[in-house]
Amino acid sequence: MTDDAGQYFHIGPEFDKHDVVCHSKGEYVRGNAHTNTAESFFSVFKRGMYGAYQHVSSHHLHRYTAEFDFRFNYRSKLGYTDFQRAIAALKGIVGKRLTYRRTY
Repeated sequence: MTDDAGQYFHIGPEFDKHDVVCHSKGEYVRGNAHTNTAESFFSVFKRGMYGAYQHVSSHHLHRYTAEFDFRFNYRSKLGYTDFQRAIAALKGIVGKRLTYRRTY
């Protein structure tokens, strides 16, 4: 789901479905089509980037987005407690090893 910005006109067959809401015409929701979830996620992400981290290298951007994805999907508003969030985070480390090495 996207708004009517020009860069989205050529979305290809890699997506099952593409719905558009026309913000330029004052339309923000049509049935299940809206961009509110994406806008909410990126709002929280940008606040975290500017407020907490302040600088992020493009090399590690995927790690920061994964962290905010976890935070967004396990937030209290969705009914998750701190305990449930901790258990989910700990399940995510199973089979992974943290090593120190230069990344560039």
